[in-house]
Amino acid sequence: MLLLTGATGLVGSRVLRRLTAARIPVRCLVRDPRRLGPERVRVQIALGDLADPPSFRNALRGVTTVVHLAAAIRDQPRGSIEELNGIATWRMVQAAEAAGVRRFVFFSALGASAHDRTRFLRAKALAEEAVVASDLEHVVVAPSIIYAPGDVFMTLLSRMAAIAPVVPVSGSGRAEYQPIWADDVADCVMALLRDDAAPPPARNRYELGGPETLTYTQITELLLRAAGRPRRLVHVPTPIVSRALRASEAILKSKAPATWDEAELMEVSLLTARGVADAQLLGVEPSPMRAVLKLDDGPAC
Repeated sequence: MLLLTGATGLVGSRVLRRLTAARIPVRCLVRDPRRLGPERVRVQIALGDLADPPSFRNALRGVTTVVHLAAAIRDQPRGSIEELNGIATWRMVQAAEAAGVRRFVFFSALGASAHDRTRFLRAKALAEEAVVASDLEHVVVAPSIIYAPGDVFMTLLSRMAAIAPVVPVSGSGRAEYQPIWADDVADCVMALLRDDAAPPPARNRYELGGPETLTYTQITELLLRAAGRPRRLVHVPTPIVSRALRASEAILKSKAPATWDEAELMEVSLLTARGVADAQLLGVEPSPMRAVLKLDDGPAC
């Protein structure tokens, strides 16, 4: 039995479809099973979430492999970024050890460091430390920015472009990424979930990046073109963005359309010197962003 967290997310939903198609027994830790869509009738369901550590024990019963994809890039009513990423992962690792789990696949992030400027990457670094220090057979996957046509960020940009002649970008927009398609990431995860007769993965850490290095500004331009709404970008100074988003959060709480923690992540480069090498080790050739978005090979506008 395999336990999947984050099964309704950008990568998790794609991994889940591949698991059920391969007839691999799956249990999903979810708060609302309806968000699993048609896959909910093909899996076992464990009610709970990262803010509910007692739910881990039931979810882990009889499980041999955990794929821990769930994460939070903003504070939630039931927990902070630190609680839902760092502390929750540490507790899940402890529960997995107690339950006799053999293998733990954990999604971290490129650049995760205890000294990073962002709360999310600091929390991911602490979570990664807990996984690596455990007695579990583990694999850490650290991707650059992950995207897919029609994802939340692309939808938000399209909506902004529909009501305004310009689109704001926080800060300089010069942070660099190696964007990787969510389907390519899901294929990498499946390559890690080899059956017991196959040899274990060659490494216990994989850094996943796409074949292009693009700035945040270039990524935004490409996504707007793909949505059919090219717009001029206006770079807003970071202090103004910070004050505006913090004020919005104070008023709207968890319903704020964007938070400073999310915006700050877009000012931190997420790069790997290994490029596409680790994905290729797993038998996956990451696609260029323009090809996935069905754009020509010309420069971003």
